[in-house]
Amino acid sequence: MDPLPFYAFLAEHRIVYQRCEHPAVFTVEEAARRVPPLPGARTKNLFLRDQPGRRHFLVCVPAAKQVDLRALSGAIGANRLGFGSADRLQRCLGVEPGAVTLLAVFNDPGGAVSLFVDEDLWQSDAFQFHPLVNTATLVISRQEVERFVALTGHSLQVIRVPQKMTS
Repeated sequence: MDPLPFYAFLAEHRIVYQRCEHPAVFTVEEAARRVPPLPGARTKNLFLRDQPGRRHFLVCVPAAKQVDLRALSGAIGANRLGFGSADRLQRCLGVEPGAVTLLAVFNDPGGAVSLFVDEDLWQSDAFQFHPLVNTATLVISRQEVERFVALTGHSLQVIRVPQKMTS
């Protein structure tokens, strides 16, 4: 994935961010160990599809949140949510597994992927997101995220993402 067009877009629109390079991370747990302490909320980004595979969703939650996919299906009006395959992820958002990020809507000019952010996460002033690759993390303010999403032609829906009940 060539990140140059992405960074050119950020520069062109004067999107302010802090960048931190680090070894590749593929899970929230790995990121907690390998990414240096940074300001902003750590995030988990889920690429989902409905049961027929016609609708696609990007759901951003706090890194520690365990999402109840069955309850989330009802919350967003989708039939039986499941994780999208690596091929589907590449086709829809242009990123590899481990690099799923809200910022990947940059690669979805047609707006085929619906974007949801958990209301608890949205309370943060800034967030940590991969810049389309999992070897760096950007810290970006809530205001800049809103601007970025709008500039990509997407809308962002803030919802209460249901959490799995632990036994």
